[in-house]
Amino acid sequence: MDKILVFIPAYNCEKQIVRVLGQFDEEVLKYISEIIVVNNRSTDNTEIVAADYLRDHPELPAKLLRNKENYGLGGSHKVAFDHAINNGFDYCIVLHGDDQGMIRDFLPVLESKYYRKHDCILGARFMNGSRLEGYSAFRTFGNVVYDFLFAAVVRKRIYDLGSGLNMYRVDMLRDRFYEKFPDNLMFNYCMILASDYFGHDIRFYPVSWREDDQVSNVKMMSQAVKVLKMLKEYYSDPEVITEDYRDVPIDSYEAETVINGQ
Repeated sequence: MDKILVFIPAYNCEKQIVRVLGQFDEEVLKYISEIIVVNNRSTDNTEIVAADYLRDHPELPAKLLRNKENYGLGGSHKVAFDHAINNGFDYCIVLHGDDQGMIRDFLPVLESKYYRKHDCILGARFMNGSRLEGYSAFRTFGNVVYDFLFAAVVRKRIYDLGSGLNMYRVDMLRDRFYEKFPDNLMFNYCMILASDYFGHDIRFYPVSWREDDQVSNVKMMSQAVKVLKMLKEYYSDPEVITEDYRDVPIDSYEAETVINGQ
Protein backbone atom coordinates (compact mmCIF):
# COMPACT_ATOMS: atom_id res chain seq x y z
CA MET A 1 0.00 0.00 0.00
CA ASP A 2 1.29 3.44 -0.89
CA LYS A 3 2.10 5.75 2.00
CA ILE A 4 0.12 8.91 1.26
CA LEU A 5 0.37 12.18 3.15
CA VAL A 6 -2.31 14.88 3.01
CA PHE A 7 -0.99 18.37 3.65
CA ILE A 8 -3.51 21.05 4.62
CA PRO A 9 -2.05 24.58 4.57
CA ALA A 10 -4.01 26.78 6.97
CA TYR A 11 -3.95 30.53 7.37
CA ASN A 12 -6.81 32.50 8.92
CA CYS A 13 -9.44 29.92 8.04
CA GLU A 14 -11.08 29.36 11.42
CA LYS A 15 -14.53 29.22 9.79
CA GLN A 16 -13.53 26.62 7.20
CA ILE A 17 -10.88 24.34 8.72
CA VAL A 18 -13.42 22.14 10.56
CA ARG A 19 -15.33 21.60 7.31
CA VAL A 20 -12.09 20.56 5.60
CA LEU A 21 -11.16 18.10 8.34
CA GLY A 22 -14.72 16.80 8.25
CA GLN A 23 -14.16 15.65 4.66
CA PHE A 24 -12.04 12.73 5.89
CA ASP A 25 -14.60 9.98 6.30
CA GLU A 26 -13.91 6.24 6.29
CA GLU A 27 -14.01 6.02 2.51
CA VAL A 28 -11.31 8.68 2.10
CA LEU A 29 -9.19 7.47 5.01
CA LYS A 30 -8.77 4.05 3.38
CA TYR A 31 -6.14 5.68 1.18
CA ILE A 32 -4.54 8.15 3.58
CA SER A 33 -1.65 7.36 5.92
CA GLU A 34 -1.33 10.73 7.63
CA ILE A 35 -2.79 14.24 7.59
CA ILE A 36 -0.79 17.31 8.60
CA VAL A 37 -2.42 20.68 9.15
CA VAL A 38 0.28 23.34 8.82
CA ASN A 39 -0.74 26.55 10.54
CA ASN A 40 1.15 29.41 8.96
CA ARG A 41 1.01 31.63 12.05
CA SER A 42 -2.67 32.48 11.66
CA THR A 43 -3.81 35.64 13.39
CA ASP A 44 -7.32 34.31 14.07
CA ASN A 45 -8.46 31.17 15.93
CA THR A 46 -7.54 28.69 13.19
CA GLU A 47 -5.10 26.80 15.40
CA ILE A 48 -7.46 26.61 18.38
CA VAL A 49 -10.37 25.41 16.24
CA ALA A 50 -8.23 22.80 14.46
CA ALA A 51 -6.72 21.57 17.71
CA ASP A 52 -10.14 21.19 19.33
CA TYR A 53 -11.42 19.23 16.35
CA LEU A 54 -8.44 16.86 16.33
CA ARG A 55 -8.76 16.24 20.07
CA ASP A 56 -12.43 15.39 19.55
CA HIS A 57 -11.62 13.07 16.62
CA PRO A 58 -8.70 10.87 17.69
CA GLU A 59 -9.57 8.43 14.91
CA LEU A 60 -8.00 10.84 12.41
CA PRO A 61 -4.31 10.08 11.74
CA ALA A 62 -3.61 13.79 11.93
CA LYS A 63 -0.96 16.17 13.24
CA LEU A 64 -1.18 19.90 13.76
CA LEU A 65 2.01 21.84 13.02
CA ARG A 66 2.82 25.52 13.48
CA ASN A 67 5.38 27.22 11.26
CA LYS A 68 8.15 28.84 13.26
CA GLU A 69 7.60 31.96 11.16
CA ASN A 70 4.96 33.12 8.72
CA TYR A 71 6.51 31.53 5.65
CA GLY A 72 3.64 32.17 3.25
CA LEU A 73 1.78 29.53 1.27
CA GLY A 74 4.89 28.53 -0.66
CA GLY A 75 6.88 28.22 2.54
CA SER A 76 4.21 25.98 4.05
CA HIS A 77 4.52 23.73 0.98
CA LYS A 78 8.24 23.47 1.67
CA VAL A 79 7.57 22.44 5.27
CA ALA A 80 5.15 19.76 4.10
CA PHE A 81 7.28 18.48 1.22
CA ASP A 82 10.27 18.16 3.56
CA HIS A 83 8.04 16.27 6.02
CA ALA A 84 6.99 13.89 3.23
CA ILE A 85 10.58 13.28 2.14
CA ASN A 86 11.98 12.86 5.65
CA ASN A 87 9.25 10.50 6.80
CA GLY A 88 9.21 8.06 3.91
CA PHE A 89 5.95 8.99 2.21
CA ASP A 90 5.36 7.91 -1.38
CA TYR A 91 2.88 10.65 -2.32
CA CYS A 92 1.73 14.01 -0.97
CA ILE A 93 -1.74 15.46 -1.56
CA VAL A 94 -2.24 19.20 -1.06
CA LEU A 95 -5.72 20.27 0.08
CA HIS A 96 -6.15 23.93 1.01
CA GLY A 97 -7.63 24.63 4.43
CA ASP A 98 -10.18 27.20 3.25
CA ASP A 99 -12.71 24.57 2.09
CA GLN A 100 -12.83 25.53 -1.56
CA GLY A 101 -11.80 22.10 -2.82
CA MET A 102 -13.02 18.58 -1.99
CA ILE A 103 -10.72 15.64 -1.31
CA ARG A 104 -13.45 13.33 -2.60
CA ASP A 105 -12.84 14.64 -6.11
CA PHE A 106 -9.63 12.62 -6.03
CA LEU A 107 -11.30 9.38 -4.93
CA PRO A 108 -11.36 7.99 -8.50
CA VAL A 109 -7.65 8.86 -8.79
CA LEU A 110 -6.92 7.03 -5.54
CA GLU A 111 -9.19 4.05 -6.16
CA SER A 112 -7.82 3.36 -9.65
CA LYS A 113 -4.20 4.11 -8.63
CA TYR A 114 -4.12 6.51 -11.59
CA TYR A 115 -1.60 8.65 -9.70
CA ARG A 116 1.03 5.90 -10.02
CA LYS A 117 1.30 6.57 -13.75
CA HIS A 118 2.41 10.21 -13.36
CA ASP A 119 4.65 12.47 -11.30
CA CYS A 120 1.81 14.75 -10.29
CA ILE A 121 -1.94 15.06 -10.66
CA LEU A 122 -3.08 18.67 -10.62
CA GLY A 123 -6.66 19.58 -9.81
CA ALA A 124 -8.13 21.70 -12.60
CA ARG A 125 -11.01 24.13 -12.19
CA PHE A 126 -11.24 25.09 -15.85
CA MET A 127 -11.43 21.88 -17.86
CA ASN A 128 -14.32 19.71 -19.00
CA GLY A 129 -15.89 17.99 -16.01
CA SER A 130 -14.93 20.66 -13.47
CA ARG A 131 -17.58 22.39 -11.36
CA LEU A 132 -17.38 26.01 -10.21
CA GLU A 133 -19.67 27.54 -7.62
CA GLY A 134 -19.60 31.21 -6.63
CA TYR A 135 -16.53 31.89 -8.78
CA SER A 136 -16.88 35.11 -10.75
CA ALA A 137 -16.86 35.14 -14.55
CA PHE A 138 -14.11 37.79 -14.44
CA ARG A 139 -11.77 35.63 -12.37
CA THR A 140 -12.58 32.59 -14.49
CA PHE A 141 -11.70 34.53 -17.65
CA GLY A 142 -8.46 35.79 -16.12
CA ASN A 143 -7.41 32.32 -15.07
CA VAL A 144 -8.16 30.84 -18.48
CA VAL A 145 -6.13 33.57 -20.20
CA TYR A 146 -3.13 32.85 -17.98
CA ASP A 147 -3.55 29.11 -18.55
CA PHE A 148 -3.24 29.73 -22.30
CA LEU A 149 -0.21 31.99 -21.82
CA PHE A 150 1.58 29.32 -19.82
CA ALA A 151 0.55 26.70 -22.35
CA ALA A 152 2.05 28.76 -25.16
CA VAL A 153 5.38 28.92 -23.31
CA VAL A 154 5.64 25.28 -22.20
CA ARG A 155 3.94 23.96 -25.35
CA LYS A 156 1.53 21.77 -23.39
CA ARG A 157 -2.11 22.26 -22.49
CA ILE A 158 -2.45 23.86 -19.05
CA TYR A 159 -5.84 23.72 -17.33
CA ASP A 160 -5.00 25.35 -14.00
CA LEU A 161 -2.01 27.09 -12.45
CA GLY A 162 -2.85 26.18 -8.89
CA SER A 163 -6.24 24.98 -7.68
CA GLY A 164 -5.30 23.95 -4.16
CA LEU A 165 -5.97 20.24 -4.72
CA ASN A 166 -2.89 18.52 -6.11
CA MET A 167 -1.01 15.25 -5.69
CA TYR A 168 2.76 14.80 -6.04
CA ARG A 169 5.01 11.77 -6.21
CA VAL A 170 7.54 12.29 -3.41
CA ASP A 171 10.40 10.93 -5.55
CA MET A 172 9.79 13.91 -7.83
CA LEU A 173 10.41 16.26 -4.91
CA ARG A 174 13.41 14.51 -3.43
CA ASP A 175 16.08 16.84 -4.84
CA ARG A 176 14.15 19.81 -3.38
CA PHE A 177 14.18 21.82 -6.61
CA TYR A 178 11.37 23.89 -5.07
CA GLU A 179 13.43 25.35 -2.21
CA LYS A 180 14.20 28.62 -4.05
CA PHE A 181 10.68 29.19 -5.32
CA PRO A 182 8.67 32.14 -3.96
CA ASP A 183 7.26 31.68 -0.49
CA ASN A 184 4.06 33.43 -1.55
CA LEU A 185 1.12 32.48 -3.76
CA MET A 186 3.35 32.32 -6.84
CA PHE A 187 4.86 29.05 -5.65
CA ASN A 188 2.50 26.95 -7.77
CA TYR A 189 3.29 28.92 -10.92
CA CYS A 190 6.95 28.06 -10.49
CA MET A 191 6.00 24.41 -9.95
CA ILE A 192 4.30 24.40 -13.37
CA LEU A 193 7.37 25.85 -15.08
CA ALA A 194 9.71 23.56 -13.16
CA SER A 195 7.74 20.51 -14.27
CA ASP A 196 8.33 21.62 -17.84
CA TYR A 197 12.02 22.32 -17.24
CA PHE A 198 12.75 19.06 -15.40
CA GLY A 199 10.51 16.93 -17.60
CA HIS A 200 8.02 15.87 -14.95
CA ASP A 201 5.01 13.92 -16.15
CA ILE A 202 1.97 15.98 -15.07
CA ARG A 203 -1.71 15.38 -15.65
CA PHE A 204 -4.70 17.60 -14.92
CA TYR A 205 -7.87 16.28 -13.36
CA PRO A 206 -11.24 18.11 -13.15
CA VAL A 207 -12.32 19.17 -9.66
CA SER A 208 -15.13 21.08 -8.02
CA TRP A 209 -14.44 24.50 -6.52
CA ARG A 210 -16.56 26.90 -4.57
CA GLU A 211 -16.37 30.31 -2.96
CA ASP A 212 -18.77 31.35 -0.22
CA ASP A 213 -17.29 32.57 3.08
CA GLN A 214 -13.61 32.37 2.12
CA VAL A 215 -11.36 35.43 2.19
CA SER A 216 -9.01 35.60 -0.77
CA ASN A 217 -5.35 36.40 -0.12
CA VAL A 218 -4.66 37.06 -3.80
CA LYS A 219 -3.52 40.58 -4.70
CA MET A 220 -4.68 40.30 -8.26
CA MET A 221 -3.02 43.17 -10.13
CA SER A 222 0.42 43.07 -8.52
CA GLN A 223 0.53 39.29 -8.80
CA ALA A 224 -0.57 39.37 -12.45
CA VAL A 225 2.34 41.65 -13.35
CA LYS A 226 4.87 39.49 -11.49
CA VAL A 227 3.60 36.33 -13.14
CA LEU A 228 3.88 37.85 -16.62
CA LYS A 229 7.44 38.95 -15.86
CA MET A 230 8.37 35.49 -14.63
CA LEU A 231 6.80 33.83 -17.66
CA LYS A 232 8.64 36.16 -20.05
CA GLU A 233 11.96 35.42 -18.35
CA TYR A 234 11.34 31.67 -18.53
CA TYR A 235 10.44 31.93 -22.22
CA SER A 236 13.75 33.72 -22.88
CA ASP A 237 15.84 31.38 -20.76
CA PRO A 238 14.23 28.33 -19.09
CA GLU A 239 17.23 27.89 -16.80
CA VAL A 240 16.02 30.95 -14.89
CA ILE A 241 13.68 28.60 -12.99
CA THR A 242 16.70 27.33 -11.03
CA GLU A 243 17.45 30.80 -9.64
CA ASP A 244 16.32 32.11 -6.24
CA TYR A 245 12.87 33.75 -6.48
CA ARG A 246 12.48 34.50 -2.79
CA ASP A 247 12.36 38.02 -1.41
CA VAL A 248 14.08 36.83 1.77
CA PRO A 249 16.11 33.59 1.56
CA ILE A 250 15.48 31.23 4.47
CA ASP A 251 18.00 28.55 5.42
CA SER A 252 15.50 26.11 6.91
CA TYR A 253 11.71 25.93 6.83
CA GLU A 254 10.72 24.54 10.20
CA ALA A 255 7.50 23.84 12.12
CA GLU A 256 6.79 22.77 15.66
CA THR A 257 4.29 20.07 16.53
CA VAL A 258 1.18 21.27 18.37
CA ILE A 259 -0.77 18.00 18.29
CA ASN A 260 0.80 14.67 17.41
CA GLY A 261 -2.03 12.36 16.38
CA GLN A 262 -2.02 8.64 15.60
